[in-house]
Amino acid sequence: MSGMTQEDGSSSISSSPLHLFSLMSLSPSIGSPYPWLREMESEERGLHLIRLLVACANHVAAGRFDNANIGLEQINHLASVDGDTMQRLAAYFTEALADRMLKAWPGLYKAINSTRIRSVSDENMAKKLFFDLCPFLKLSYLVTNQAILEAMEGEKMVHIIDLCCLEPAQWINLLQSLKTRPEGPPHLRITGIHQQKEVLEQMAIRLNQEAERLDIPFQFNPIVSRLDTLDVESLRYRSGEALAISSVLQLHTLLAFDDNASELSPCSTRVPLNSQTLGDFLNKDLTNAFSTSPDSCLTNSAKTMRFLNVLWSLSPKLMVVTEQESNHNGFSLMERILEALIFYAALFDCLESTVSRASLDRQKVEKMLFGEEIKNIIACEGRERTMRHEKLEKWVPRLELSGFETVPLSYNGMLLATRLLQNFGYDGYKIKEENGRLAICWHKQPLFMISAWKFRRYS
Repeated sequence: MSGMTQEDGSSSISSSPLHLFSLMSLSPSIGSPYPWLREMESEERGLHLIRLLVACANHVAAGRFDNANIGLEQINHLASVDGDTMQRLAAYFTEALADRMLKAWPGLYKAINSTRIRSVSDENMAKKLFFDLCPFLKLSYLVTNQAILEAMEGEKMVHIIDLCCLEPAQWINLLQSLKTRPEGPPHLRITGIHQQKEVLEQMAIRLNQEAERLDIPFQFNPIVSRLDTLDVESLRYRSGEALAISSVLQLHTLLAFDDNASELSPCSTRVPLNSQTLGDFLNKDLTNAFSTSPDSCLTNSAKTMRFLNVLWSLSPKLMVVTEQESNHNGFSLMERILEALIFYAALFDCLESTVSRASLDRQKVEKMLFGEEIKNIIACEGRERTMRHEKLEKWVPRLELSGFETVPLSYNGMLLATRLLQNFGYDGYKIKEENGRLAICWHKQPLFMISAWKFRRYS
């Protein structure tokens, strides 16, 4: 599926932003918005767009809104929500930068956005389309289920807590696997947590139907709640149950509720422009580049730590965590923008390699999922900024201090994930083992990390 030739005859790989980053040097030059810019070859146009975006972002970060406005106007001559990867990426980054600028005038911002409606239903639909179009969630669910099957071998009563119960395919697959156990299936109870009652009602219908078809004793416990307001008593954990917890792209949302609004001013940091290539710059440890405290991963994380402590207090036999492998929670705006550029460039490129540019489903994923996440990372601060993705290296000390110890994921999980990619023709995607954890990569770039943990008893 990957490497397909797009409508303009260019290869998705040769015009990939990840490839372009390595070709260019950082430059404050804006350029000029003449019509002929649209006639550039895809790679040349992509390089020009990256330069424009970085320069414009620097202006926004420094509070030079007049210059930023000129930059946005020029980028709009090249950006397009139905163009190639870089054009689409630029369209959503410019929208996010414009949103950031508008928030300097709260009355104007509220007036312009007074009729904008973004529902949880739209977000759920976009996530389901993302599940269908890209293998990332399929791989996460597959590896999580395999780890649960191995940890629960021989257990007669199994309880699973799903911190974001949205996709029934994961647990239908697990039910089918449990049916084939030599010792027979256990009594299974799944506690599903979601903000929408309707989502949990549909989940209950699907899972109860499958459990009845397979003749597996099963109960579904729905909890309508956000994670930050979750009542631990509602989890209904019972003595004698072997407990597993599944967290797919959820833990980072808790970090927003640790924010005490003491972040640096958005105008306090800008990118040092020199002869270094953008690819080199983005691949460096940005924490060091911006002189962030080495203890910053634990700063202002009291609520997150309390939540992890609650999970630990349930004595889970296993907890499997999937998170984005990128740092979008930096104190400085430019740090977040640069990290987001390379991360979302890869996600847009994944769709470019497998889905037609005219696909409405692709446009919905890019607008309602990727675009909204980019906007949240760049335009929002405080508790409003929930897309606080952090790399696993920052989650490890939190989890360890909360009482968890790591569980190496098995070779079988990696093998199943690799076979899924091969069977469905997902070229360009890779599974990489790192110290008992699995990284899901687009080519060489890790995008999502899966790790497993278990309750550690204090002596």
